[in-house]
Amino acid sequence: MMKMRFLALLLLAGCVSKPVPPSWQTNAHDAIGAFTDAYLSGDTRVADAEFGRARLAASSTGRADEVAQVELVRCAAQAASLVFEGCPGFAGVSVDATAAQSAYAAYLDGRWQGLKPELLPEQHAAVVRGGQIAEVRDPLARLVAVGAAFKAQRLAPGDINVAVDAASAQGWRRPLLTWLGVAAKRAEAVGDTAQLERIRRRIELTSAGPAPAAHK
Repeated sequence: MMKMRFLALLLLAGCVSKPVPPSWQTNAHDAIGAFTDAYLSGDTRVADAEFGRARLAASSTGRADEVAQVELVRCAAQAASLVFEGCPGFAGVSVDATAAQSAYAAYLDGRWQGLKPELLPEQHAAVVRGGQIAEVRDPLARLVAVGAAFKAQRLAPGDINVAVDAASAQGWRRPLLTWLGVAAKRAEAVGDTAQLERIRRRIELTSAGPAPAAHK
């Protein structure tokens, strides 16, 4: 019995000594996750509110690099949906951002010339080095990579379908509609009327609200 109590005390001591993340970090993490989900699903109101909560939590540290990280998440979500606004929130703190953060901002903005891949997250470094975007395993990272390649004018025709499939599989309405629009323009440019009509029907279905309830 004494041995069991001793082991229990050891386990309890281990739990107590384990570092607990500061509340700002937990709040920022939860809010930025909620922002990303809302933004990609097309819920701008919720996305704006959650982003504000994440930035407020990060700014409570007084550290520009923490705020920069939050801003880069927003820029990445926008790039995945082909929304390029120059990332002004990041620009405001960029002078004190890390080299890796500045490299990622340049990557998102399509400024790949002279970019050092080793400063980027590995999946994006591989893309800059010429790897296939379809091989990026994480669906959001895959969409971000396609968006960045689009801005850098390095998009391969097959990458449009990669983006459509990634957004569709996750149910991310905003980037799906964006990339279906890109696919429609390409189909129209090459004169593929059958494909164009299929894409337009899919856009209409994705854009529609809930189906009306059946009358009984």
